[in-house]
Amino acid sequence: MIDASINKHIDRIALRLKTIPESPGVYQHLDESGNVIYVGKARNLQRRVRQYFERYDDKTAKIRMLVRHIYDFRVTVVATEVDALLLENNLIKRYQPRYNSLLKDDKTYPYLCITDEQYPRLLFTRNHQTRGQYFGPYPNQRILRELQDIIDQLFSYRKCNTMQKRPCMKHQIGICKAPCAGLQSHDDYMAEIANIRRILKGDFADILKDMKQQMFSLADQLRFEEAEVIKRRIRRLEEYQSKSTVVNTNVHDVDVYSILSDDRYAYVNMMRIKNGSIIYSFSNEIKKQLDESDAEILSTVIPNLHERTQSTAREAVLPIPVPDLPEEYLKQTIPSRGDRLQLLELSLRNVKAYQIQCKHQRALVNPDEGALSHRNEHLLERIQKALQLPMLPVHIECFDNSNIQGAYPVAAMVRFTNGKPNRKEYRKFNIKTVEGPDDYASMAEVIFRRYKRLSDEGKPLPQLLVVDGGRGQMEVARQVIQDQLHLEIPIAGLAKDDRHHTSELLYGFPPAVVGLKPTDPLFHLLEQIQNEVHRFAITFHKDKRSKGTFRTQLTDIPGIGEKTARDLLLKFGSLKEVKLQTQADLAKVVGPAKAKQIIDFFSNDQ
Repeated sequence: MIDASINKHIDRIALRLKTIPESPGVYQHLDESGNVIYVGKARNLQRRVRQYFERYDDKTAKIRMLVRHIYDFRVTVVATEVDALLLENNLIKRYQPRYNSLLKDDKTYPYLCITDEQYPRLLFTRNHQTRGQYFGPYPNQRILRELQDIIDQLFSYRKCNTMQKRPCMKHQIGICKAPCAGLQSHDDYMAEIANIRRILKGDFADILKDMKQQMFSLADQLRFEEAEVIKRRIRRLEEYQSKSTVVNTNVHDVDVYSILSDDRYAYVNMMRIKNGSIIYSFSNEIKKQLDESDAEILSTVIPNLHERTQSTAREAVLPIPVPDLPEEYLKQTIPSRGDRLQLLELSLRNVKAYQIQCKHQRALVNPDEGALSHRNEHLLERIQKALQLPMLPVHIECFDNSNIQGAYPVAAMVRFTNGKPNRKEYRKFNIKTVEGPDDYASMAEVIFRRYKRLSDEGKPLPQLLVVDGGRGQMEVARQVIQDQLHLEIPIAGLAKDDRHHTSELLYGFPPAVVGLKPTDPLFHLLEQIQNEVHRFAITFHKDKRSKGTFRTQLTDIPGIGEKTARDLLLKFGSLKEVKLQTQADLAKVVGPAKAKQIIDFFSNDQ
């Protein structure tokens, strides 16, 4: 269980956890203001909610951030997991929680609905106000209208809002068999509706087989005119089906998902495949709340799309492994070749086209959200002028180190492109050649590795390098870039004051202070870069620490564990300093027994 340093409300939360039932249902996490910040579903509510407050270091960055802000939670028990899924979807749409991946509002997408009436109708609709079975959403109105037109040609069903007692004009022109006047039996009418439902579900093969049997039966009975009507229906349905055939019919019933993501949005495509044909394709945009991985986004979106489309597939074709898929998927396939790989590539082409479309629409609505906004361009021009840079600093890279007294030393680099974080270009570094807490040597190593690789591969260099430190770190960067690699990359430094706040921008050799006020937007941009690289380095360091075992020469001493070794390093600063201490000094930290063990170990080791 986490402690109060992570969430100050953990004591009252621990008491509340004991009251949660072990039933399927939906839970809502709330912050101190009572706002719903996350909605989730669970087969076992108590077990699922408790997991948030256990093994904190193993959680993703998104979940760790969420846990810090939980003040209370509420649960709703439901009868089945399907009910939980429906309730979860409704609550997410209602509250738009901060930490849920939010699907783009789909209220404008059209559906087809088979109404829940004695003689059902087929309706084109954009809402769910009519009782019935819905099919969709369809990506655009044209596809839906084409499908509805084919159904109108193949099958006869009533299109009037209210049933009269006598045949209307639609019966006279041959598009309705007048069930209202008893000219078509209820069983015959429902058979037509059943066939429409099969078409909408994509069961082309089965319905074509049944129609062919019906056609041959009519021909055997010498009812050639009726057989000809069925033959025309078969031909029309086969023409429609042939438009969507992409692989052989051995791919019977699968759902294909693909995903693309950038800093702010993810784009997901779903394709329904039956008997080698695409019967449905739908793309959606998801606004990212934090740095969710593609797998996390898919695990949230797929159950929603599966329920919404009423999929009957038992296999999901995916680009990456995804946890928590709906139980109806008995198989998860990540193809490397064959028909399923072709389908996945086709889905990816669809989602790429959809991503371009969404970005273009946003650029039209908000021109400043394009590649380089006017505000950011102005800030970059100011940096270029203030530092007298030869080029506009479109790409700015910044480095930072992180370690605990030399243990688990790591470094991180972030890249800002056009004044915005470019997370795909972020890099992590394990320190390989430096022993102990030496920030200068660590900075030299990672800068050398980064720009040696870029130089060897002929890749473009950044227009500005920013080091998270003062004059010393800048000099280290200069020696590596100019003296060792013989590259020309402008170098700036961000120095901090005694309160660890960014206070100065340094540039040049010897470094000079560039005058900036704390209220200046340019100062805010540089501070954002510094905070981002620090966050990224700390997160990487914590992840490495949580996945590995604390290893130092101290832990080789019998009776000295990880906690004792950490206490010694935090107290004395390094292994070298620990070795220089007297037994009395060590006893003040770890007690006389362990102090003697340490002294004896290092005495025998010499």
